Amino acid sequence: MSNRSRTAAARTGQPFLHDQRKRRIAGDIVIHLILAVLAVIWLIPIVWVFAESFNKNTAPYTRTFFPTEFTLDNYVKLFTDKNVLDFPKMFLNTFVIACFTCAISVIFVLSVAYCMSRMRFRLRRTFMNVVLILGMFPSIMAASAIYFILKAAGLAEGNTTIVALILVYSAGTGAGFYVMKGYMDTIPTSLDEAALIDGCTRTQVFWKIIVPICKPMIVYQAITGFLTPWLDFVMAKVICRTQSNYTVSLGLWLMLQKEYIQNWYARFAAAAVLISIPIAILFIIMQRFYQESMSGSVKG
Repeated sequence: MSNRSRTAAARTGQPFLHDQRKRRIAGDIVIHLILAVLAVIWLIPIVWVFAESFNKNTAPYTRTFFPTEFTLDNYVKLFTDKNVLDFPKMFLNTFVIACFTCAISVIFVLSVAYCMSRMRFRLRRTFMNVVLILGMFPSIMAASAIYFILKAAGLAEGNTTIVALILVYSAGTGAGFYVMKGYMDTIPTSLDEAALIDGCTRTQVFWKIIVPICKPMIVYQAITGFLTPWLDFVMAKVICRTQSNYTVSLGLWLMLQKEYIQNWYARFAAAAVLISIPIAILFIIMQRFYQESMSGSVKG
């Protein structure tokens, strides 16, 4: 090809490349605009709840979208006004239940996942299939049966309700071993065999090899185990019968009842903000451990 033809081809190709660059820039602008609009739509309810928690007007119906007068009374009365709703008690009940459930669920899931991933025994495949099928049914189907079992065991009344909720939330966590098992399956069995040859027991292999490598999934399970009782409403509503044993989800539901909503609507927003704080703290702490475990696994 002559120099003249190459120059002509280059000239004809420049507009095409220039137009392609323009199209790419225009596409990026459109995508970022869409994401910005979606972000605003997603943030508006959060900002509104936060602003409403400082609203001086406690009524649910106002003429303006955002409050016009602000006060801290909603947060103060939420902890001081215990005549109608004892929110601190509800918060403490939920926190205790969530902490115990989180710890128990991590132990259960790790144990079951290790057995399913590393051990071979009769009916292993059948057990996994049965658990998979049972997981397809909503837990609400067993709510009434669970309540009568707890009632027969004497755990559905008084202070034992908290123990009952811990048992209910923790008992079924072992069935959610599939994600943890899938992660353990990626760990080479040669590590286990080498440790056993060096004289380690199965327990030492589990705690010194499997558990450190599974830290990212442990973080995931800890978050899931904490959020399940913290956000659950159905099982708490079925089991808890007195306000002294209510969880925060039941407390929020009670604040919106017609006899309380006029005075507790702004406090409902304040309670929603307070409930989100432990979740945010948990995510921040667990994210740090997750990043450390991932960086350590890469280096190893």
